[in-house]
Amino acid sequence: MDTLSDVLGSVRLAGAVFFKIEASAPWAAAAPEGNVLFPHVGAGVEHVVAYHVVTRGSCWCKLDGQPALELEAGDVLVFPHGDPHTISSAPGIFPAVELRAPADPAREGLPVTVSIHAGASQPTQVVCGFLGCDARPFEPLLHTLPRVIHRRGSGDGDSAERRLVELAVSESKQHRAGSSCVLSRLGELLFVEVVRKYLAERPADDLGWLAGLRDAGIGRALQKLHARPSHPWSLEELAREVGMSRSALAEHFAHFVGIPPIQYLAEWRLQLAASLLRGSKSSLAEIAERVGYGSEAALSRAFKRKFGVAPTPYRRAEA
Repeated sequence: MDTLSDVLGSVRLAGAVFFKIEASAPWAAAAPEGNVLFPHVGAGVEHVVAYHVVTRGSCWCKLDGQPALELEAGDVLVFPHGDPHTISSAPGIFPAVELRAPADPAREGLPVTVSIHAGASQPTQVVCGFLGCDARPFEPLLHTLPRVIHRRGSGDGDSAERRLVELAVSESKQHRAGSSCVLSRLGELLFVEVVRKYLAERPADDLGWLAGLRDAGIGRALQKLHARPSHPWSLEELAREVGMSRSALAEHFAHFVGIPPIQYLAEWRLQLAASLLRGSKSSLAEIAERVGYGSEAALSRAFKRKFGVAPTPYRRAEA
């Protein structure tokens, strides 16, 4: 069982809005907060992940509360929480052109080209993507990621990231039929690859869900819970399965993940139930059995406590 893939599948990355910035200094462009783009990205979107790929030249990016980042051609920036930010030819340039989603993306076409030619300098080009995804009721991956992840483009020229960036650049230039769909899929793959690299490079003393995934004992425990979410796990059985004592498992799991393992399982079951309500035609009884609840009534009670709404009205609202 690939736990990271299981969680990424539940995030349900889908839909996207794209911009291609072509600018010569001095210039600045402001990316809005992710929730502003909800209606333009797709139905049922609960969260927006933003990313930028510098395809030519160089620029700067400023996120509130953090120092400005200098970007070179090939660099990738990912904003897992959809924070508003500004990209510009140099720090402190105002005013900034706002990136506004088209009222009718299907008719107007994607990516939206934003031209800002204020000077005669060599132009900079940036591809900007905003991916919609799910984030409730419990999404452990997004919560453990930082506000911004910066991947330098000067490393391995044959890396998966580099190849995905090159494909995105090529697709954004050609405006062929189906470009928005191709860019959306490339954006999803780029996000997954950035998360994988981020996981691999975390320090040994890091905390959070991703750090727990990498820990030998806690990683095994997460794998067991995700592989068999409907199983009536007890702390004692889970500890025995992963070769740890009950006390050690409880302490280390809470240390990394932030909550006890059985509470994590309960939260994950509701996440699965929400995903099945949105993305399948399974009956409530079938969903209750698949996620480890003994009856429709038990699932309905737990679901309503978490969401404030019963499963059936939730499914209608998400349709």
